[in-house]
Amino acid sequence: MSQYQVFETDRLYLRPTQVEDAAFVMELLNSPKWIKYIGDRNIKTIEAAENYIKQKMLPQLEKLGFTNNTVIRKSDNAKIGSCGLYDRPGLEGVDLGFAFLPAYEGQGYGYESATIIKNAAFDTFNLKSICAITIEENLASRKLIEKLGFTFIEKIRIPNDDEELMKYMCNA
Repeated sequence: MSQYQVFETDRLYLRPTQVEDAAFVMELLNSPKWIKYIGDRNIKTIEAAENYIKQKMLPQLEKLGFTNNTVIRKSDNAKIGSCGLYDRPGLEGVDLGFAFLPAYEGQGYGYESATIIKNAAFDTFNLKSICAITIEENLASRKLIEKLGFTFIEKIRIPNDDEELMKYMCNA
């Protein structure tokens, strides 16, 4: 994993999610807001989380050099959330996404981690534009996306997702 980019802010480390993060990934994917706003990924065991990482995250990392990052708080090495760039099937453009465990919400970690990943999209990975998606009722996500400088473009639907999504764009 060391050949892949690790990011650092004043309070956080962001590194590509690894199989060893399976217990954390299982906890995050089963948190109430993940289920409500992103959807149930049916990851109920450590083994299922390991497979999810191996099938969904690592192939993109190997192909594109970026993927989901585990967000780690420097002060205690706690795994607090995820933030990354995603090449989602059925979505035109690379998507900036983020999610945090409930205990770490509302403390600026989302903005801090998403800012460094947004900047890396342009400066490190040389993308010309990125998008961000969320459902309309997820006001906290929409507020953060807009604070990051994204502009609402349109409502869309992507394959295998029943929800209508709000699509935002940000250019380099």
